[in-house]
Amino acid sequence: MRKLFLLRHAKSSWDDPSAEDFDRPLNGRGRKDAKRMGRYMAEQGFRPGIALVSAAARTVATWTLIEPRLEGVPVSMEAELYEAGKSRLLDRLRRMDEHMDSVLLIGHNPGIGRLAEVLVDHHGDPALLAELAAKFPTGALAVIGLDIAHWGELEAGRGRLLSFIRPRELETASPAGETAL
Repeated sequence: MRKLFLLRHAKSSWDDPSAEDFDRPLNGRGRKDAKRMGRYMAEQGFRPGIALVSAAARTVATWTLIEPRLEGVPVSMEAELYEAGKSRLLDRLRRMDEHMDSVLLIGHNPGIGRLAEVLVDHHGDPALLAELAAKFPTGALAVIGLDIAHWGELEAGRGRLLSFIRPRELETASPAGETAL
């Protein structure tokens, strides 16, 4: 079984109204959430074969804060992932190297959320599926098990939602002093 980790970038800043959307940085909460998510992924043993990251500033910053916990995972920064819809994301994943058993894709909504919903198509824990359908918030991670032998077989309904974790759920689980990461 292959595994797909879909991560929406952490919370971005709107402090500079003149900044282009592509160039928006993370805000303070986003930086903390990204660090927490990196720690969570490491604790869970989530180690993707590669990270595909939108080239936008907020996705690159999210990766930069997660990467120390996933040290050694190769990364590909890709402009085509910026504001990509589910179809473009699906096409990109279908082109993955066959030796990759798992992929982390860091991108944007609504594409990330819609891709997750289409892939799992009601397969998984009903409570998690309802949370996913309600909202894919910034910094959230969906872990999807894929019933495919080859990435080219990726299509709607071939996945099962294994986990859906939002940053607010990690706040209560964070040890004191976590901002020192």
